[in-house]
Amino acid sequence: MPLSRHIDADSVIEQSKEHPHKKHLVHSRSGLHQSWSRDEDAQLVPKYELPAVGIPSRSAYHLIHDEMNLDGNPTLNLASFVHTWMPEEATKLIMETINKNAVDLDEYPASQVIHNRCVSMIANLWKAPKDAKAIGTATAGSSEAIMLGGLAMKKRWQEERKKAGKDYFHPNIVFGANAQVALEKFARYWDVEARLVPVHAETDFVMHPPDALQYIDENTIGVMVIMGSTYTGHFENVQLMNDLLDEHQAKTGLDIKIHVDAASGGFVAPFAYPTFKWAFDVPRVVSINTSGHKFGLVYPGLGWILWRDEKYLHKDLIFELHYLGSTEYSYTLNFSKPAAPIVAQMYNFLNLGFEGYRKIAIKDLRNARTLSRALEKTYFKVLSNIHKPAEKPATAVASEDDPENFQRGLPVVSFMLSDAFKAEYPHVQQVWIQSMLRGKGWIVPNYGAPPAEEKSEMLLRETLSADLIERLVTDILEVTEGLMSSGGLATMAAATSTVGLHQPDQVHGRPDQSNFADGAQGSGSEMGQSTYAKQC
Repeated sequence: MPLSRHIDADSVIEQSKEHPHKKHLVHSRSGLHQSWSRDEDAQLVPKYELPAVGIPSRSAYHLIHDEMNLDGNPTLNLASFVHTWMPEEATKLIMETINKNAVDLDEYPASQVIHNRCVSMIANLWKAPKDAKAIGTATAGSSEAIMLGGLAMKKRWQEERKKAGKDYFHPNIVFGANAQVALEKFARYWDVEARLVPVHAETDFVMHPPDALQYIDENTIGVMVIMGSTYTGHFENVQLMNDLLDEHQAKTGLDIKIHVDAASGGFVAPFAYPTFKWAFDVPRVVSINTSGHKFGLVYPGLGWILWRDEKYLHKDLIFELHYLGSTEYSYTLNFSKPAAPIVAQMYNFLNLGFEGYRKIAIKDLRNARTLSRALEKTYFKVLSNIHKPAEKPATAVASEDDPENFQRGLPVVSFMLSDAFKAEYPHVQQVWIQSMLRGKGWIVPNYGAPPAEEKSEMLLRETLSADLIERLVTDILEVTEGLMSSGGLATMAAATSTVGLHQPDQVHGRPDQSNFADGAQGSGSEMGQSTYAKQC
């Protein structure tokens, strides 16, 4: 927790020294011989204010290095979609360009050329019309990209309302209650009413396009459709939403456009499902965002936002800047941004190509199916669908290497304890499984999801090999079976009472789930939490 300004740092440190758990520690080591003085240097550094005099560089490095060892292992962090590994050559390129500011066009023209080539490649990947002038930019992540996509919709709506002499002060935007918090941030930060469409188990916990129509009126600036739900990995139906909006326009005259939040799916769907229509080949889709630092396989943080044509990027968002001797055009929320992540994205495009990304997507989905089936055969119910056969398989003989033989989605495994298990072992809390897996090194969050159903989510990362998946399955089953015994329950109950183990809903859960279906409130029951995994 950050220190508040009113806290006296010196008193905090003194209280820390007087803590009963530290009464046996010796704070002075002046009598000990050291070959070098790292410990002594570290003792002199205040924790919560700038030191008056610095310490040697080697001591500063080791002090921070040792403290960072308290973090979890990124490879075993199954709680995040963010990528954590790149080849040695990519890391070398990043270090070579880490001091370059991508916004300085005169000083670093090659960085801008690489940026523009990335935008062009992504536009082509997303099937931008050849007769349109697609435009886009790199961002700090999908959150900034969503802000820009939403702002462009708001500005366009306001301009049309002003021309018609109508009220332009009460915009709203429509998206599912399963949306990632960045979508709600856009609405709150930019004074747009968020109209959350309730989601249901019958529709895979994602927005069902027919349900969205009742939330649309003349003040609607657009509909945001999610390609890859954070909760279960499902794709929302962009084409169906487009067709229903066509019918709605024919009845009401309202021309509602679509922004696709493809933070995760933007670098999965084109490779795993190349014939699937969801991008600029759907006429009402005017903008798409994605995260290069998710399935784009780049270190954090990098996002992308593209518009199908420059006319959808409202002129009010474009600033002409006379900076450092040149004229530049900016339409991002921030100004300076590092060139290194953009260079790393280009490295992946060149190194992997379409076929390389496709092979990774196929492997990711295959590993996720393996995990799904292993869990489903034991004590769990799997809610994600990528292991289930497609209604119309691509080939007569099912092939594990063709994602089209299975239902579409991200390589995500979302699961919960089965009804049969909960009936037989009613005192086993799902959060205990999360806590015990943490002891084995796995970071597997447990949180509530729409509509407050108990479930666990797992997202498998590219660096998680088949061997690690086997180890993960073994550890999950070992932990679960340990809790089934009376001894295991007693041990966990004792640990809960002594260390104050609690559910992490305040960390991982949504702050407000009142818009979810079935009247669910808050984070649901104590087992209504999820337990994550990662990207294969």
